[in-house]
Amino acid sequence: VQLQASGGGSVHTGGSLTLSCTASGSIFMINTLGWFRQAPGKVRELVAGTNSEGTINYLDSVKGRFTISRDNAKRTVTLQMNNLKPEDTAVYYCNSALRTTAWSNWKDYWGQGTQVTVSS
Repeated sequence: VQLQASGGGSVHTGGSLTLSCTASGSIFMINTLGWFRQAPGKVRELVAGTNSEGTINYLDSVKGRFTISRDNAKRTVTLQMNNLKPEDTAVYYCNSALRTTAWSNWKDYWGQGTQVTVSS
């Protein structure tokens, strides 16, 4: 199983970026798809996440600026980030809880991380 992330980059305050992540490999079922981030010296935190029932959660500081969307057929999750702020600067990681077979337990998988830098 692989989570391949794309997007990220450098923008100025108020700019926009889009992150995308596609899950591939031997996958039986996907529960959650989402994005975490980790800034230098800080703990990794959930930015936005979705589950198989359609529930969506956002970090309070990104509500109204970020939008997460999911395409189950393509096994893709996208994070549209608008009105970016310097405090959004971090490495962003795609995450999914999924099962590889009908008999396996749920397991967390992580993408490779992509850098988002917002300068003032």
